[in-house]
Amino acid sequence: MIAETVCSAVSVAGLGIAAVTAYRKRFLAAARTAAYSLVPLGLVMTGAVGWVADTAFSPTAWAGFGVLGVAWLMFLGTRAVERRGGGTRKERRAAAKAARREAVAPAASAPSLGQGARPAPVAQPQPQPQSKQKAGAADDFSDIEAILKKHGI
Repeated sequence: MIAETVCSAVSVAGLGIAAVTAYRKRFLAAARTAAYSLVPLGLVMTGAVGWVADTAFSPTAWAGFGVLGVAWLMFLGTRAVERRGGGTRKERRAAAKAARREAVAPAASAPSLGQGARPAPVAQPQPQPQSKQKAGAADDFSDIEAILKKHGI
């Protein structure tokens, strides 16, 4: 009985605040406030408040919440262990075998470096003449200047 009275009072107060907000020409905020203030009244009318009040004082209900909490913690714990451990034993074995097979870098040439083959010589990049580098830098600034001129800057 007390819970229904409190919920009704909260709804009336919320509707009053919504009316003041609407008087200040903030209709969207007023509609939102009115919607929130009608929720407690709707819960009272559907009987949800009575159910919650009966549940709050029931030892069987609290034991049920405890069992649900333990189940939830067990679920989270097993997920954490599974992610940390890498899954099942079969998956861990397959990953270990794959790691042993991939001893050489995947981008290595066909004859492995560990089998006596010499690596191919690496081509050195040719230095560019200074005039081309300066011309490239000037082209970059000319593009920027064109954009700035287009915008009148």
